[in-house]
Amino acid sequence: MQHYFTDQILSNDTEFEVSADIAHHFMGVLRSTEGNRFEIVDGNHQLFVAELTDNENNLAKVVEASDKNVELPADAVIICGLPKKEKAELVVQKATELGVKKIIFTPTDWAIAKWNNKAEKKLQRFRKIARSAAEQSHRNVIPEVEYINSIKELANYDFDHRLIAYEESAKHGEKSDLIKTLDQTKPGESVAMFFGPEGGISPKEVETLQSMGYLTCGLGPRILRTETAPFYFLSALSVHMELNSLN
Repeated sequence: MQHYFTDQILSNDTEFEVSADIAHHFMGVLRSTEGNRFEIVDGNHQLFVAELTDNENNLAKVVEASDKNVELPADAVIICGLPKKEKAELVVQKATELGVKKIIFTPTDWAIAKWNNKAEKKLQRFRKIARSAAEQSHRNVIPEVEYINSIKELANYDFDHRLIAYEESAKHGEKSDLIKTLDQTKPGESVAMFFGPEGGISPKEVETLQSMGYLTCGLGPRILRTETAPFYFLSALSVHMELNSLN
């Protein structure tokens, strides 16, 4: 069943107008007709099943509410030093599929990429990618995608748990700090991890983040690429909080 988002607030039996982009895809591309059903998440992140009632006027009606929720138990936040070329788009798309709640991009000392005055244009593109990926993965929430001018601005964010993916920790055999943090993370809490760009994170930046309460940790014994490391973290969080709870 196709899955879409709307800013409208819906309830059982509500008749509503389907937005132009949904109409284009559901009726234009997929050739759906009256009586065909789809999933739609409203402005309150509530999932409904709706049925197309009027093709000509793009009208649909809510059939039933659904309690299906595929969101991670904790709010996962990834903070990325600016990666090169199309890697940022890949991070947004795949992190959305893996359940991220917020993605923050920031310039760093050793980053090769420079966004300069392009940040807002890039964010517009990334938000469209996040929406599409959230629809594909049947999310109840579209992740937020933000840009900050410096890691110092992270002091304005209140996360329950803070981590730095630091390859020096992996090189020295550190194995437990990620697991310790995930063990301490409760449903509903936020856990943020900072990932350096291709050039890595400078010692000065590590000190700055540590002064904000960030803890350095390794992501296994292998050195991961800047676009791969966030996926490791999100997958580990999912296994730890979702799959373990099934046992």
